Amino acid sequence: MLDYDKEADAYDDTRGGEPRAAAAAEAVLGLVPPGTGRLLDVACGTGIVTRRLATARPGLRVTGADLTYGMARMAAVRLPGAIVLADSRRLPFPDGAFDAVSSVWLLHLLDTGEDVRAVVAECARVLRPGGSYVTTVDKAAAHDVGSDVDRVLAPRPRRPAQDAAGAVTAYAEALGLVPAGRARFPGHGQGRSPRGTVADLRRGWFTRVPPDSPLAERFAARLEALPDQDRRRPDPVFTLLAFRKPG
Repeated sequence: MLDYDKEADAYDDTRGGEPRAAAAAEAVLGLVPPGTGRLLDVACGTGIVTRRLATARPGLRVTGADLTYGMARMAAVRLPGAIVLADSRRLPFPDGAFDAVSSVWLLHLLDTGEDVRAVVAECARVLRPGGSYVTTVDKAAAHDVGSDVDRVLAPRPRRPAQDAAGAVTAYAEALGLVPAGRARFPGHGQGRSPRGTVADLRRGWFTRVPPDSPLAERFAARLEALPDQDRRRPDPVFTLLAFRKPG
């Protein structure tokens, strides 16, 4: 797992920046009904998406929550007074406090299905009856776009996908949430290049391939043999699922 306190300052620049944030916010809001009053953005990170959610609709009041101090500090600059430091498995809000809850690029980071269930349960708890929960799913799979880089990386060991769409839907339905839609959006600027992927290997981006290990170096050598070392391959396309809490 990456150290997100250390990642915070460079996070946006290495994750597609404002274009990716704009696409994510537009897709989230497309699944949030008009007239929504209060929205909680869980695991808001640097607030780059959260700020766009907050400014997109008149009357929409947005609160961000993140576990990592470095991320929350940056988000608080973007949305003064609207960011709290909190564990998404134990949110510091009363039942039914929000009309909508979003969690963008969170569930794939969790270690176990129990953690995912706990987060979905908390999002459902703080959601009012009739409200909407929107979350990304299948994030790791989105990065496999069928490129030559992906073919080199295909044999690598992988973490189990805790954010698989079927599993997340099952957790949500077990909590009484009802599927309410789906959207997709591009991860602008996140297409892999061979040289960039080698750098990611050596900084621990691929969690089951230890940096400086013989396995990492074998993958690096194969990547370094690919053509067009700095050309980014196609961007990933991410998936959002929406759920409604019955009124």
